[in-house]
Amino acid sequence: MNFYIRGSVREVFYKTDKGYMVGIFKVRETNSEELQNYVNRTITFNGNFHELINDSEYKFYGEVSHHPKYGLQFKVTYYEKLIPEGKSGVVEFLSSGIFPGVGVKTATKIVDKLGENALDLILEDYTNLLLIPSIKEEKAKMIHDILYNEQLSYKTVLYLQEKGFSISESVKIYEIFKENTINIVNDNIYDIVSKVSGVGFITVDRIALNLGIDKADERRIERGILYSMYELCLITGNTYSLFDEIYLHTTKLLSINIDTSSFEYYLLKLNKNKEIVIIEDKYVLRSMYELEREISNKISLLLSIPSANIKQIDKYITSLEDAFSVKYNKLQKEAIKKSLENNFTIITGGPGTGKTTIIKGIVELYKEIEKLDNEHLSSQMVLIAPTGRAARRMMESTHFSAYTIHKFLKWDKETDTFQVNKYNKSDAKIVIIDESSMIDVFLFNSLLEGLNDNVKIVMVGDYNQLPSVLSGQILKDLIDSEVIPIVKLNEIYRQKEDSYIVNFANEINEGVLSDNFVDKKSDYNFIETNKENISFIIKELCKKAIEKGYDYNQIQVLVPMYKGLNGIDNLNNKLQEIFNPKSSSKEEYIYNDVVFREGDKVLQTKNINDLDISNGDIGIIDSITKTSNNVSVVINFDGVIAEFTKKNFEDLKLGYAISIHKSQGSEFDIVIMPMDLSFKRMLYRKLIYTGVTRAKKSLTLVGEKEALVYAISRIEAESRKTLLKDFLKTSINF
Repeated sequence: MNFYIRGSVREVFYKTDKGYMVGIFKVRETNSEELQNYVNRTITFNGNFHELINDSEYKFYGEVSHHPKYGLQFKVTYYEKLIPEGKSGVVEFLSSGIFPGVGVKTATKIVDKLGENALDLILEDYTNLLLIPSIKEEKAKMIHDILYNEQLSYKTVLYLQEKGFSISESVKIYEIFKENTINIVNDNIYDIVSKVSGVGFITVDRIALNLGIDKADERRIERGILYSMYELCLITGNTYSLFDEIYLHTTKLLSINIDTSSFEYYLLKLNKNKEIVIIEDKYVLRSMYELEREISNKISLLLSIPSANIKQIDKYITSLEDAFSVKYNKLQKEAIKKSLENNFTIITGGPGTGKTTIIKGIVELYKEIEKLDNEHLSSQMVLIAPTGRAARRMMESTHFSAYTIHKFLKWDKETDTFQVNKYNKSDAKIVIIDESSMIDVFLFNSLLEGLNDNVKIVMVGDYNQLPSVLSGQILKDLIDSEVIPIVKLNEIYRQKEDSYIVNFANEINEGVLSDNFVDKKSDYNFIETNKENISFIIKELCKKAIEKGYDYNQIQVLVPMYKGLNGIDNLNNKLQEIFNPKSSSKEEYIYNDVVFREGDKVLQTKNINDLDISNGDIGIIDSITKTSNNVSVVINFDGVIAEFTKKNFEDLKLGYAISIHKSQGSEFDIVIMPMDLSFKRMLYRKLIYTGVTRAKKSLTLVGEKEALVYAISRIEAESRKTLLKDFLKTSINF
């Protein structure tokens, strides 16, 4: 049911450039039982609008939401501007402050003279206002123009919604084109795709076809090519595509036949119009080309700055060893030195090679050399990571504040922009980035834009792990460019004599398994079984771990895919029975056929920046409270408490079994992984390597050994087509 509130806007206290607003609304009428207590009271509202006028009458349609931080709100999905009714309503509207110089006295005169339909008469002809003796022609024109523009904007937004655009899309379109909006829709609706951020090709194309646009229209083909190139980048992780890839994707997308010579003409035209870049056989979106070029330019600038020469740095390192009771090897010392002396440094290595120890050493040594206390250190040094769990691991190991990159850059989820940017840079002097193999080209460019040109950057990571979800392979490209100071760690520290996990990870990385990889070890086991028995054995393993005193924070099942017999969704349902069985004392909430229960382990799949909750964070459901038309679920994410409502569940899953991608940046005492040839299309070396390296104490693989052998033999899924490495090589000459 679509609920509504009718009344007047009292105040808009938050507004973005893209039309998102938060304000106070005086409710006079509603069809929501939950909001009956708000009649003749005010409520907080939020949504997308072109313009809202204080004290004007509106009807808002939408739903009740419970914001974790701000409490009960009304989320507006559609709205109507109500025409003032009766003489008193028209007087109130004219004297509301919209029209400069028109107070109650003047408004009353207008209504007394023109009657209840005064607004229609003013719109019809401004000279009707000249019948009021105190109103001159200039003022009459002003009142008419303001009223006309106010009516035009609302009617245009309504027109766009009638064509099929959402309210937020309609507002964005009107903000760009204003009074030309309807002409744009009629003349070239595809202009919306290129000029209005947040309104995509699929939406515009659907509406265009409904309006009668020919499938073979040149404008449709050109926008379709650009959208196909963008979608290919998202699907593959590449930053450029080849002719055949674009051709096949575009013709399938548009459901038309185009001969290759005509298609080449369109590509050349897009290149001439500077919307794509053609480099030999590579076709690159202009925006993607500029991202990698800007990254290269920033790094080149940092590398051109002379390195610092820290006197007696070896003596400082010796003191550090004494203080921490550690002994750094040669490469670890080199990593600490380069990080403090160079302006851009990469530290890479596999599991157990001491990357975390080095980060801690850099923090403490910088603090000692610069003679800083913790307060002043935090104003100069920043520790960041792509995920919340990775940031918390940094904080635990260094005892120094660490943030997600989004949190550091002050991401605004409503506008999808960063407040720390090229116009408002951070004052940080040294930035350490952990788990940097996960960073995509978009996020890395935003990070570099938000840092000053004299900053020191230290990237730490294992580029043998999975690359970023979005386009690019930043860490690998930087290393392969061979122009950046790099320390490659190779000596394993985090391993006992009888440990096998780290050796196993190295074997996977090298693509050669030892003959005894199915033999049980002290911290490793491969349980061979057919795919029909995998879920049963995983359940039994979890039962035994619980009996030994482990809880579901320490045990994690990692799976390549969501669907299938041994996929994440099915395993989560089965594991819920083991870890958190149904109980009359536990409240439940069902969303999309998934049962969420008090005490459940859950996974967040999108950032909630204002609550410091990140994509990949794992939490526990503390409580579930149901109302007549909503639900309130309190979740504890490692000490961060969040209240979720219905709409938040789109981004929430059970967390007993999670994807290997979502596990990046995390470590678990016990890791269990199904090996099922049914996962074939998702099985490849880096995926398995990443999953295996999440295990700290125990690793168990369950299933078909052929699946593991097949995955390790597949390396083709690892390689991405990018330009960054070549840009760096050609721009830096040593």
